[in-house]
Amino acid sequence: MAEITRESRYRVDGMDCAGCAGKIDTAIRRISGVEDVAVSLTRGTMTVQHADQPHVEPAIQRQVRKLGYSLRPVGNPGVFSDTPSAIDDHTLMHDEAPWWRQPRIRLTFFYGLGLLAALAAGQMLPASRDWLFLAAVAFGLVPIARRALSAAVAGTPFSIETLMTIAAIGAVIIGATQEAAVVILLFLIGELLEGLAAGRSRASIRGLVKLMPKTARIERADGRIEEIPTDRLSAGDIIIVRPGDRIAADGEVLSGQSSVDEAPVTGESVPNMKAPGDPVYAGTVNGEAVLRLRVNAGAEDNTIARIIRLVEDAQERKAPTERFINRFSSYYTPGVVALAAAVALLPPLAAGEPWLEWVYKGLAILLIGCPCALVISTPAAIAAGLSAGARRGLLMKGGTVLEEAGRLQVIGFDKTGTLTEGRPKVTDIVSFGCDEREVLRLAAALEQGSSHPLALAVLDRAAEDGLSIPAAADAAARGGKGVTGTVDGRKLFFGSAAAVMGTLSPEQEKAVRGLNREGKTVSVLTLDNEALGLIGMRDEPRSDARSGLERLRAAGIRTIMLTGDNAATAETIGRALGIEVQAQLLPEDKSRIIDGLRDQGLRVGKVGDGINDAPALAAADIGIAMGGGTDVALETADAAILHGRVRDVAAMVELSRRTMSNIRQNIAIAIGLKLAFLVTTILGITGLWPAILADTGATVLVTANALRLLAWTPRAEKY
Repeated sequence: MAEITRESRYRVDGMDCAGCAGKIDTAIRRISGVEDVAVSLTRGTMTVQHADQPHVEPAIQRQVRKLGYSLRPVGNPGVFSDTPSAIDDHTLMHDEAPWWRQPRIRLTFFYGLGLLAALAAGQMLPASRDWLFLAAVAFGLVPIARRALSAAVAGTPFSIETLMTIAAIGAVIIGATQEAAVVILLFLIGELLEGLAAGRSRASIRGLVKLMPKTARIERADGRIEEIPTDRLSAGDIIIVRPGDRIAADGEVLSGQSSVDEAPVTGESVPNMKAPGDPVYAGTVNGEAVLRLRVNAGAEDNTIARIIRLVEDAQERKAPTERFINRFSSYYTPGVVALAAAVALLPPLAAGEPWLEWVYKGLAILLIGCPCALVISTPAAIAAGLSAGARRGLLMKGGTVLEEAGRLQVIGFDKTGTLTEGRPKVTDIVSFGCDEREVLRLAAALEQGSSHPLALAVLDRAAEDGLSIPAAADAAARGGKGVTGTVDGRKLFFGSAAAVMGTLSPEQEKAVRGLNREGKTVSVLTLDNEALGLIGMRDEPRSDARSGLERLRAAGIRTIMLTGDNAATAETIGRALGIEVQAQLLPEDKSRIIDGLRDQGLRVGKVGDGINDAPALAAADIGIAMGGGTDVALETADAAILHGRVRDVAAMVELSRRTMSNIRQNIAIAIGLKLAFLVTTILGITGLWPAILADTGATVLVTANALRLLAWTPRAEKY
């Protein structure tokens, strides 16, 4: 009989960097009965899959506490299932202990007081000075040494705590007790600064949670309005949103018309007008009028919740640079220990140099060599970049996607719904012997009640022009051709030009062909087989399509339109946008073209709607889905653009390049500081306390530098 596997989830406080998460992961995996561990630095959580045995959970909790972190179970452990639980994700984000209650804060505070007391007492009783500093060192070093021992026993022998313990004890042995005491204080302060920086990074995600209102006004079946907690909403509920309120759930407008500020979710700076039938997203802000909405997703599956899950999951997926740095650090730290030993031993043994001087330098090199700053340099920037993108409607599923987006050399675009709006619009009205507004009025009368895209285009244009549309009698569809009906006592037909081509005059046929050459679909309005006018319709380019493509070309990226539409229409749109065109393609053709470009050694991206472009999205190095927050847009591709703006593709490339530049800066800071202090230590210019700054100082600097990405704004939005 197969053993039952359970899943336990915990909140872990005190994790400041990737090294902390790595120590916990290594330690928990060594416990008997543990099958898998997922430690999330971003969430501050740990999820463990383990055998359903009574000894396992207590062992997990003991081990984490031995490493110096506080641990709290979250939710109820249960039998493991492949379906991720929605429990407590939002609670976790709010549930961090106040800073003044954290054990490390208290330890640093009391140690600082003790050190000041030792300094003051030492001034009055100089003979006891060394003993007072030794007592201070013991008070501060014991918890650090305990964590070092636990980490070493649990499989992490070269932790910063180990290096710190060796250096402090060594300093005491060679008589540098006061310096050891100061180094411990700097170490504790550095840990606090690292914790504050890590908390700032987590706050960027918690800010998304705060977009959700705590309550919603629900309309009951009897018409009563009741205020309930947002997390009790479910699909099908009717809610009322007052002016100025945040919308509590994803849904559809049933009644009311109001502008909605969608900037928190999509990054769109201009409020969008919403009318019955339009979608709205949780976390957005209603404008000037009351809206009545039907909820279509519960609290655990609304747009905000999905964005949070995607960003947090993405932050846990290591980028290629991060994986390389982690592999490098596994060799780097033992190498530094070996170098410190060589510096301490070889000069005295080989050249008769003073032992105390060179042992002191070796101890300083131990502190310099801790890899914390180097290890955090990449994930801190990746996490900040992913968060900055998500806040502006750019979702990337992991560090690899964020890293690779800036390296793309070719991007293929679908046409319909990607470069264009995805719905036809009336572009031309040509009348033959009557007023153009009359042609539009009569055509709209025949199309009332139809949901065909061409019919909707005619009705939208009539509404824009403020026309009063009469009722049509005896309206009937003629399969594949058009619609007939009686309007104002006249028997009319409105439909495909091909259906009436033989009845048109040469001039009228010429007008039809002219519109067709421009990639437009032409419908003809006739009365008793005599044409009254033509209406040309076309799926028009998005307003930002041309500028978005120009930004990509300015960034050195080649752009191609890959579409299944006819060549005439595609070429017309292509000329308007200045993009190279390949038309009349089947889905497999698009995939083949993408493969061909990759075979040439090019890095290729594909932008599409995430449904009929699935093969090409999968074939590309990075598939980018366009679609305003739909499940398909969020889940089928490597990245998603929530607001469907072409310029956001260029923004994604820009963010990627900014992030990679930030990573290079961080690596330079981490390695540069260490090399500088290494040289000055060997030359005897700096000692132990500056050495600790090379570690904790570098860690704080690279984290602070990475957090600058949270303020990133796409170039086009700065003006």
